[in-house]
Amino acid sequence: MVTNRCLIAALLAASSIPAGASVVVVGSSSARMCYLAADAASPPARADFQHCAVALDEEGLTRRDRAATYVNRGILRLRREMAAEAIADFDSALAIDPNQPEALLNKGAALLRQNRAEAALPLFTAALEHRTYRPALAYLGRGMANERMGDARAAYSDYRMASQIEPNWSAPRTELQRFRVVSR
Repeated sequence: MVTNRCLIAALLAASSIPAGASVVVVGSSSARMCYLAADAASPPARADFQHCAVALDEEGLTRRDRAATYVNRGILRLRREMAAEAIADFDSALAIDPNQPEALLNKGAALLRQNRAEAALPLFTAALEHRTYRPALAYLGRGMANERMGDARAAYSDYRMASQIEPNWSAPRTELQRFRVVSR
């Protein structure tokens, strides 16, 4: 039996939210290999995509593991700059589990990469509401979406929250350095 818990393997790409809220799949299956590829920092290889495809096409996955595998393949696609295909995978995961926080988080990241901040914003909020395992990443993404939509106050607040949650992560601190807080 395959079990899941969520983890994130994320690195900040220049001025864009990273892809990476992978979903753990345990065991020695193709779904597990797909997860390991999504969780790795290295660029995805053709074999990584094949593991995901075999898992989805041939393995008798539970609903939870099927959703996890769609999320993980979506991450691989997003790393390859295949945003539309990644979004389709995140949508497939959300069709199985509409509250899957890592699917919500990663779809938000993909939409943000497509400069669709208005569509991304509620997904980051939903990921937080459904308890993503990396809330700092969701706050960072929401901060970027807010900033792109012209809401500097909300962006600052989200960057600050991300920095408080993960004080050793430099990405939110870097974003905060661009702000100047003035008293009225």
